Amino acid sequence: MLLAWLALSVALLCFYAGAECKRNFKCPSGCTCTKETIICVGTAQIPRTIPNEINSLSMVNGSIAEITEGMFSLMPSLQLLFIEGNKIETITKNALRGLRGLTHLDLRGNSFQCICENKWLMTWLKNTNATVSDVFCAGPNDMKGKRLNDLPIPPGECISTDFVRHQSIPVQAMSADIFSFKEDIYIALAAPNTNSCVIMEWDHIEMNFRKFDNITGKSVVGCKSVLIENHVLILVTQLFGGSHIYKFDDQQNKFTKFQTVEVFNISKPNDIEVFQIENDWYFVIVDSSKAGISTLYKWMDQPERNETGFYSYQFLHEWFRDTDAEFVEVDGKSYLILISRSQPPVIYLWNKSTLKFVLHSEIPNVDDVVAVKAFRVEGDLYLAMTCYIGDSKVLKWANKQFTEIQALPSRGAMILQPFTFSDRHYLALGSDYSFTQIYLWDVETKTFHKFKDIYVQSPRSFTVLTNDRRNFIFSPSFKGKSMVFEHIFVDLSL
Repeated sequence: MLLAWLALSVALLCFYAGAECKRNFKCPSGCTCTKETIICVGTAQIPRTIPNEINSLSMVNGSIAEITEGMFSLMPSLQLLFIEGNKIETITKNALRGLRGLTHLDLRGNSFQCICENKWLMTWLKNTNATVSDVFCAGPNDMKGKRLNDLPIPPGECISTDFVRHQSIPVQAMSADIFSFKEDIYIALAAPNTNSCVIMEWDHIEMNFRKFDNITGKSVVGCKSVLIENHVLILVTQLFGGSHIYKFDDQQNKFTKFQTVEVFNISKPNDIEVFQIENDWYFVIVDSSKAGISTLYKWMDQPERNETGFYSYQFLHEWFRDTDAEFVEVDGKSYLILISRSQPPVIYLWNKSTLKFVLHSEIPNVDDVVAVKAFRVEGDLYLAMTCYIGDSKVLKWANKQFTEIQALPSRGAMILQPFTFSDRHYLALGSDYSFTQIYLWDVETKTFHKFKDIYVQSPRSFTVLTNDRRNFIFSPSFKGKSMVFEHIFVDLSL
């Protein structure tokens, strides 16, 4: 009995509320209303609700700029909908939901953009039972004047990417080097403010980095990993107290000192570049002091002579305040590029007879370089050269030399880092004075164009991490928290 009474009360409430709504409906300003139609001319808004008796709504020659989701959800009785001569460029997906009885739709005279955001509308136009007037594209330029529903967008064309903040780490660092062993991923952070090389381990459950070990030192400016046979080594360069190599000790589950590196000619280490030529391992410590000499070291494994470790092998580029080095292999030859703030970059060529580097050439018209990184796109070799003052440069290897193909404004830049995810090639331009600018490679122009800004305070590098089927970039910050960003795919048509 009680349930029946409640049902009757609800029915009466709905009846009177509907009657009240009908009595209180006021024809919108600028509109003419009859029992079954509403015609509005020159208005800027679509009515939010209409009486159930209205089956035709016309919005003509107005300034309506968008049709958003849910706009017609309270108009199930509409059969005819005319939205002509307005300023509509896009219609949000599901904006037409609720028009269950729609038989005719007129969208002529609007400024529709035939872009990914309207891809859903193309599909809807082909599948709807309603009669729809032709919708013509107002842009982009190559689509202008064409019918919207005649333009199928190829699969994947509306897929873009983004970089979203994943983790911030309270470590100020000069560099970050990612390495893996025993199926786990680690990162070594050179943290001069805490006089240490911080080793962090990737947590597969929490999906972030956690602290694993801490190598203490004196003004640590570089931490670089190298895995040689069963040796897991960390090269640690310091402004004071020399440079050292630490080896992972399985029994203690930590890194312990393995070797003190001969650094008699190195006063101000600025970079470590590790590479392999044939079966031999080398690294070069770049010296940025006026009196220093960039030095090449070679791995020796001769236990009978008590020589297992890296030993000085060749002195390079004296008195030039080098700031960075990059090892590249091209055309079957090995090159070492040394850059300096006091002269143009120089290229050394590996001599297979003497097993030493010999000075090969210079890279002209590039001055005051602070960092150099090599990368490949479609098999071609490029260099990204960071300039603190002026424009940073992208150069391409052709005819046995590097030539400039693009300049990027880069005041205060400390790193121009290339990296690749899923065949999308990026450059991250990190500056001490602005947001990090992410550039994306354009396959048609074969140059980079501005893609997105992300915030990292005074970034010093951008290192790629791919794990658990997810892609990340790790950026150490010299003055703030180091940041991890995840690279994600975004469907622009959703």
